[in-house]
Amino acid sequence: MPAARTSMTPTEWAMLVALSVLWGGSFFFNGVAVRELPPLTIVFARVALAALVLHLVLAATGRRLPASREAWLAFAGMGVLNNVVPFTLIVWGQGQIASGVASILNATTPLFTVLVAHAFTADERLTPMRAAGVIAGFAGVAAMIGGNGLSGAVPVAAYAACLGAALSYGLSSVFGRRFRALGIAPLSVATGQLTMSSLMMLPLMLAAERPWTLAVPGADTLLAVAGLATVSTALAYILFFRILAGAGATNISLVTFLIPPSAILLGIAFLGETLLPRHVAGMALIGLGLALVDGRLMRRRAKAQT
Repeated sequence: MPAARTSMTPTEWAMLVALSVLWGGSFFFNGVAVRELPPLTIVFARVALAALVLHLVLAATGRRLPASREAWLAFAGMGVLNNVVPFTLIVWGQGQIASGVASILNATTPLFTVLVAHAFTADERLTPMRAAGVIAGFAGVAAMIGGNGLSGAVPVAAYAACLGAALSYGLSSVFGRRFRALGIAPLSVATGQLTMSSLMMLPLMLAAERPWTLAVPGADTLLAVAGLATVSTALAYILFFRILAGAGATNISLVTFLIPPSAILLGIAFLGETLLPRHVAGMALIGLGLALVDGRLMRRRAKAQT
């Protein structure tokens, strides 16, 4: 087995930045769509349209989804943890907080991932450096909420929803390890989970939000939903797996650092959002936590001193 690369080519770096813009754009698209549509309707449209696009990609490349019951049960579990729960929580949270703030909170996903992996796996234990990273990251969350959280001046429930989404993503990272043992290709995993997510979201949306009673949304909202599904989900998955195949999982994890700046810049430029000083301080602490969890900067520094 070839050793994992620790560096990326200029093309791979360009794709990584593009991926961060696509995923950062999901917070922007949510911020537009949530003004006229309820959360479950947005999420259903996102996963259903994205699933359709990826099914077309599979058909065009001559690939098929597996037919086994075990595979589809795994797709269902992944759909809940990686799509249904986090997408819904983030969209609901963005009804109360800015897209940039939601993206910063979502950046805690690797912090939750190391905790979940420590609890449920035998080969990804929590090291002292990673523990320090988790502490720094959650100190950043506390800084973002600040002392106004108890007074009701900060929408703590919306913050909690975005953190709940990050926890769900962390659980999905560990759950998703089973697909390698099943021998299912990553693009098939993405297509299968989005398909199952669509089937699960449809009755929830119909029962809870009765979309046929909603006013017809404007063109901006429809374009935002289309962008959310095709650009920030289907295209993002395709780009993600292309980078993963070339640069590896460790390198692609750097996208976590790049998503908040993309989301923040889009929110400021097009949604009139602003960040408070406590948000900036929190982002800095979360960034420090991610650097400690990732570990590469610390290893390079230690290597340079030897």
